[in-house]
Amino acid sequence: MLPIGTKAPDFTLQDQNGEIHSLSDYAGKRVILYFYPKDMTSGCTKQACGFADRYPQIREKGAVVIGISKDSVASHKKFEETHGLPFTLLSDPEKKVIQAYDVWKEKKNYGKVTMGVVRTTYLIDENGTIVQAMDKVKAADNPEQMLQAL
Repeated sequence: MLPIGTKAPDFTLQDQNGEIHSLSDYAGKRVILYFYPKDMTSGCTKQACGFADRYPQIREKGAVVIGISKDSVASHKKFEETHGLPFTLLSDPEKKVIQAYDVWKEKKNYGKVTMGVVRTTYLIDENGTIVQAMDKVKAADNPEQMLQAL
């Protein structure tokens, strides 16, 4: 996890519609940048739908939500359409951004050790500085925590 006060690494990735986004596109806005393991899984769906439910309030506070996983653009599109997600989902199949934000880690599941995305959320201020960082977040609680942090 990157420390608070760090300049957030810029990136360029495709969203669920195939459009290109860079973090620098959001200069002047606060960004809730969250990394999650996989589209359409229960925890990731809870987290995404929680952000969707709070999105009007998040926008009122001058912020945007961006989700990143290593899933494909097509997978993100299905995830967005299935759950009516109103925010940007970015595809990072090469894990460049996932690694730049230090969220690709060793994980233990039922005693088996694998590498994967550790659910992590960053709040980035209008100047591109990380002002809050949370790792190993609880999917159901994270959207409300981030809304309160704004």
